[in-house]
Amino acid sequence: MSVRPWSKSVRARVAALAPSCMAAIAVLAICAPSFAQQAASQKIRILCLARPFPVMMAESHGILAKYGIEVEYLVRPSSESLRNDLAAGKGDVAFLAVDNDVAMVDSAGVDVVIVMGAESSENEIIAQPGTKSIADLRGHTLLVDATNTAYALELKKVLLNNGMHPGKEYELKPVGSTPFRLQAMREHPEYTAAVMNPPFSILAKQGGMVSLGSMRALLGADLDRGTFALRTWARSNSDLLVRYLAAYIEGQRLLMAPSNRQQVVDLVMKESSLTEATAGDWYTAMVQNGGYAKDAAFDVEGFKKTLQLRAEVEAGGNGTPPSAEKYYDLSYYRMALAKIK
Repeated sequence: MSVRPWSKSVRARVAALAPSCMAAIAVLAICAPSFAQQAASQKIRILCLARPFPVMMAESHGILAKYGIEVEYLVRPSSESLRNDLAAGKGDVAFLAVDNDVAMVDSAGVDVVIVMGAESSENEIIAQPGTKSIADLRGHTLLVDATNTAYALELKKVLLNNGMHPGKEYELKPVGSTPFRLQAMREHPEYTAAVMNPPFSILAKQGGMVSLGSMRALLGADLDRGTFALRTWARSNSDLLVRYLAAYIEGQRLLMAPSNRQQVVDLVMKESSLTEATAGDWYTAMVQNGGYAKDAAFDVEGFKKTLQLRAEVEAGGNGTPPSAEKYYDLSYYRMALAKIK
């Protein structure tokens, strides 16, 4: 069969279409990376008692999308329920006071690992109106999240320094995270005190409750919340974890930038249903006063102090803390910093 050559008019039409076809190909080539990024987007599930503001900043500024990450916030009512869900694989990373990692390793036999820091302790002992001193807590019921981690350990240490022991000179009642403790104290005056962090400590004092002192003043600076995960999950999902940590660090940089103050205050107002004045007080307490570590760095010395505290106040503690290195692995954090730079 013979093939007739294109006519002169057909060849002219094909030539006219060529530039537009080449332009379309060029557009597809330019857009290909973004299409690939969208296709590669991965979800990470964050177990927390309150959504971490650095992640929310990263989300609102498109940083999570830049790293191909979608987040799901799994807010839990107590540290105990959060730890249980992490152990069961119902979340990927935890944002919580890091001594919960220690409790999971030592008490529950769950192999979790701290991968990044974030915040120092800005807690206060908040008491019912009319309470004058730590000594006034003797014989009363005090509220905690869980009895063997985080703020409860700080409270036990302060009371131990004042000659009081749980179950003898006072009782501890676990009721859940800070907002639940504040609500319980509002509804039950017989619950005399609890440790609270901003903004709940601020709200409590606005409502007439009193501060018996900050933990910084009573015990010195201390490490508070950070990020940890099951060690097996971290190893199997190292690329996702590193991208998440990089996005978190960039979000925390935005949070701490003085030029973003009003944006952060607006975010806190919306997230926590606070007035602008109270959100401004939170900003002063947490951002201006150093509650957030630069680049969410993990304070190893502060963590060693946490281990010392656990060894001193936990049942059977002999005052000798375990080696800190068994609880953290900062290799993922270092890779995240390298990715940013």
